[in-house]
This record gives sequence, C-alpha cells and structure tokens, in this order.
Amino acid sequence: MLMGSYQHNIDSKGRVIMPAKFREELGEVFYATKGIDETISVMSAEDFQALREKISQLPTAQTKDLNRFLFSSACELVPDKNGRVLISQVLRDYARLDKDVMIIGTGSRVEIWDYDRWNRYNSEISESQVVEIMNLYNL
Repeated sequence: MLMGSYQHNIDSKGRVIMPAKFREELGEVFYATKGIDETISVMSAEDFQALREKISQLPTAQTKDLNRFLFSSACELVPDKNGRVLISQVLRDYARLDKDVMIIGTGSRVEIWDYDRWNRYNSEISESQVVEIMNLYNL
C-alpha cells in the first residue's frame, strides 16, 4: 500500500526523488499524469494499463474529455540510479510545481503536490468532513 508523506525538491532539470518505499511498490517503470486538485497522479504500470483498458471499454463520445485530460499529459517515469524521476514540463506547469513538493501515498496511487498548496489543503479539510464521507460509505 502506498502511504506516507515525503517532502522533496525539484531540481533545475525537473527531476525529483521518488521515495524508495514508493519505488518499491510502483516498480521499475511507472506512469504520471494530471491528477485531481492540480496534482500529479503517479501509478504503477499495471494500474495505468488497467485504467486505460477500463476507459477504452466505455463509449468514446462519453470519455473523450477524460482521455484527453489523462493521456495527453501522461509520461513514463523511470528512476535513475539516485531514485530521481523526470517530471515533464507539462505536468510541472499543470501542478504549479516550482521547487518544494510533497509526495504522498493515497493507497493505490502517489500524488505530487506543490508543498504550499498541500499545506493549505491540509489546513482547510476538517475532521467533520472526513467523518461525513466515512459515514456516507459506511467506513
């Protein structure tokens, strides 16, 4: 399970260290694409392929916007010997990543956030909101 939070910096070439715990679970090659809340969503090759297959079984007319959103910006990530991955300029621009980032595990995916936006998000979400969602889904 992908869990935990790690603060890192993006270097001048657009590379960031993917935490070792996440690399172990994601595999040797994994994929990044636009995520919700102006984040970068990172998933294993298997999960990315499963998502692609699931979407491809739906009517194109209904999924064209989703396909464009997810796949036009998607890129393959292969860590170098130091565990760094190159985040494309398109994704860095989308997530407004400049220097400080927060890399978080969300169960089956990793999200890469701008550090300041992550802190704002955390300060704005309340325990009562989480409890309400848990109650809605009987968790």
